[in-house]
Amino acid sequence: MENHESTAREAFNKMAQLCSRSEQCSTDIRKKMAAFDIVQEVVDEIIEKLKSEKFIDDERYVKAYVSDKFRLNKWGRIKMRYYLRAKGLSDSIIDVGMTAIDNDQYIKVMLATMKEKAKKYKSAEKYERAAHVIRFTQSRGFEPELIHRHLNEVLK
Repeated sequence: MENHESTAREAFNKMAQLCSRSEQCSTDIRKKMAAFDIVQEVVDEIIEKLKSEKFIDDERYVKAYVSDKFRLNKWGRIKMRYYLRAKGLSDSIIDVGMTAIDNDQYIKVMLATMKEKAKKYKSAEKYERAAHVIRFTQSRGFEPELIHRHLNEVLK
């Protein structure tokens, strides 16, 4: 029994240390604890303790993730939502994180992304250029309806 307790304490300490260094979500921590030989109930207890001591906060994680992926990677909402869902985070938490993106800034980033791609295909026919821009911008996770709404601005 003592061995399981020390393993659980060690797992908690390592996970708390990890969470102190960078923002983590409960799913990531759960996966990392699989390396320790701990029963599921103890893993759940450790996760709850990390949450109660504010080492883990999924909402805070989503806000940081959205901010970083938007600012640094220039990703759109669809791509961010996809990756956050893959981490097992709820839509309600994801929605809260998405509200952190300023809509005007979002459009500016999308337009800059589209213009950058359009420049590379200056010599191409208008429809071919449009297809390249649309595919690329969608691969970045921007909404098709937004892309099409602003496409003519970019192709001028």
